Amino acid sequence: MKSEIIQYNPKLKEIANQLRKTMTLNEILLWEQLKGKKILGYDFHRQKPIGNYVIDFYCPELKLAIEIDGDSHSGKQEIDEKRQKKIEAMGVSFLRFSSLDVMTNLTGICESIKDWIIENTK
Repeated sequence: MKSEIIQYNPKLKEIANQLRKTMTLNEILLWEQLKGKKILGYDFHRQKPIGNYVIDFYCPELKLAIEIDGDSHSGKQEIDEKRQKKIEAMGVSFLRFSSLDVMTNLTGICESIKDWIIENTK
């Protein structure tokens, strides 16, 4: 599966770098499971600029974005939905998990990601 490059706002590069340095515990926990091609050999990036947004985790080969919804997303469901629709219009698929799920069911989240990959790469 060959990935095409998705354009992004270059002004977001510095913001993404800063976000990588200040990841939440939930992001760190999931990143430990994603980095180094640990999930079925796929390469994930963290805090990845896409369009005018920064995604928590992104696999360019799969065009898969993974978002963790924590406290910063409270009361912002409408904004998140609009943002997600704009990114999906670029051909990107989304998986969303709550920060509580990351803390209490990290193994289950990793299995869900694997299941999505298997289902969508047949």
